[in-house]
Amino acid sequence: MTQRIEDYALIGDLQTAALVGKDGSIDWLCLPRFDSAACFAALLGDEDNGHWRVAPAGAGACARRAYRDDTLVLDTIWETRSGSVKVTDFMPQRDEAPDVVRIVEGLSGEVTMRSTLRLRFDYGNIVPWMRRTSGHRVAVAGPDAVWLRAEPADRVKSWGQQYTTYSSFTVAEGEKVAFVLTWHPSHEPEPPRTDPFEGLEHSVQDWQEWASKCRYEGPHREAVMRSLITLKALTYAPTGGIVAAPTTSLPEEIGGVRNWDYRYCWLRDSTLTLGALVAAGYIDEAADWRDWLLRAVAGDPADLQIMYGISGERRLPETELPWLKGYEGSAPVRTGNAAVKQLQLDVYGEVIDSLYMARAWGLRPKPHAWNLQLSLLGFLESNWREPDEGLWEVRGPRRHFVHSKVMAWVAADRAVRALEDDPTLRGDADRWRVMRDEVHREVCEKGYDPERNTFTQYYGSQELDAATLLIPRVGFLPPDDPRVVGTVEAVRAELSHGGFIRRYSTDGLTVDGLPGDEGTFLACSFWLVDALRMTGRPKEARELFDRLLTLRSDVGLLAEEYDPASGRQLGNFPQAFSHIGLVVSALGLDGGGDEAAGWAHGS
Repeated sequence: MTQRIEDYALIGDLQTAALVGKDGSIDWLCLPRFDSAACFAALLGDEDNGHWRVAPAGAGACARRAYRDDTLVLDTIWETRSGSVKVTDFMPQRDEAPDVVRIVEGLSGEVTMRSTLRLRFDYGNIVPWMRRTSGHRVAVAGPDAVWLRAEPADRVKSWGQQYTTYSSFTVAEGEKVAFVLTWHPSHEPEPPRTDPFEGLEHSVQDWQEWASKCRYEGPHREAVMRSLITLKALTYAPTGGIVAAPTTSLPEEIGGVRNWDYRYCWLRDSTLTLGALVAAGYIDEAADWRDWLLRAVAGDPADLQIMYGISGERRLPETELPWLKGYEGSAPVRTGNAAVKQLQLDVYGEVIDSLYMARAWGLRPKPHAWNLQLSLLGFLESNWREPDEGLWEVRGPRRHFVHSKVMAWVAADRAVRALEDDPTLRGDADRWRVMRDEVHREVCEKGYDPERNTFTQYYGSQELDAATLLIPRVGFLPPDDPRVVGTVEAVRAELSHGGFIRRYSTDGLTVDGLPGDEGTFLACSFWLVDALRMTGRPKEARELFDRLLTLRSDVGLLAEEYDPASGRQLGNFPQAFSHIGLVVSALGLDGGGDEAAGWAHGS
């Protein structure tokens, strides 16, 4: 049976990541990078599209599982009639080649174990040639080579059948057997071998040392730390880029078509990510992300994209993979993302806000950063009046989205503030004040519905948008402004489903130009937590936050969305945006006050 999205756990090496199910099967892994083709793609198809299961023979789901304290090392335990066994899964931070390590340890009695390795390169489309060499099983197809070995090798019986490698062995109490799977380019020689037991020791130490830097010690430390570890795991260490999620095409509606590739870096996440990392004490990671941002957006401001590849790549062509049936039949499966070519004016504000806050937080200044901001602001001055596809990347007509205009205001506001803070910077503060005032006036006139006392999704619309919850956080209006309070109430009343918040209505003719429905958007629900707190309702904010914590999986992970009707997580998993929202909300509730809003958006 297909496992629920939340039945998976994440392991990774800061360059790619794998999803491990409760049944012990790795059903998703892209090698060697987050955005590479998957060699295990059962998540979006079936077992024939590639997976690797290590579990007791004949067993189903595990009895329990958990990450070791403050690490990304996963322990999964089965209880069988003959005894109990633990499988420890992790990916050591790589020196050269990526490794997946699976250590089987007998806890009691004696348990017969079975490993089933079905490698399928190119998202489950290519069956590799398998051979034995030097105690390894080696799979080769085109540019990819994968080596599998067991330690101790004489304990494990392995054989090939129907393009699959099977292994069988028994473990008694205290005994250990390890598997190491290593990828490398097929034209290169075998990479150095990783000692699985030393790798485990180093991985635990590396993660716990990193976690010890966290400054947050409030009542939600476990949830915050797990979210920060997840954000770190979604970081591509060579460049500092952070992917939105390690997966593609996990559906926003089971059986629907809202299936997108999130293995890229979105600019609008930049301020939120920087804020969460700095507030928690991770200055180096924030600086790396800022530097990735500067490299990615360099160039003609008219060519600014809403997202980039993990090394700053601009070409992310969207393609469908027809041989994959999709998660629970949710087709099409897509790689790449056509939204990369959309005009989304809010990202100019996000980038300028990010760089303003980086300076305010004391990150080491970059000489060219201010010149870049001047160029971006110059483009925005001439184009903020244009319609765009907006925050939610609609695939319908362009419109004058209120959130996009608000973020244009943010861009002008942060530029004015920067000059006020440092008069030695080049720029025309008076001109930007005029732009700031003009944007503010237009939004309040055209984006506000006085009869319902709420800001709307776009000019002339009756629809609402959860993004308007950010208005007080970015400083566009103070939290006690009646229009802000009215917007919070309207969004909570009209976009609520099961007590959580949708991005916008998907009833009838939808603004996004897509058929079907979607779940509640977890980041938006955390935005409501922040809005309730800022507008003087901390008790309600805390109650909603506590409910959101109950949606986390058994290992503390969140997808993009949640369906209250089925009680299931939806969308790509785990989702950085959701975990950023959790961290920022926790910081605000647990003593940050209005400073938490500043961590998020410079207000």
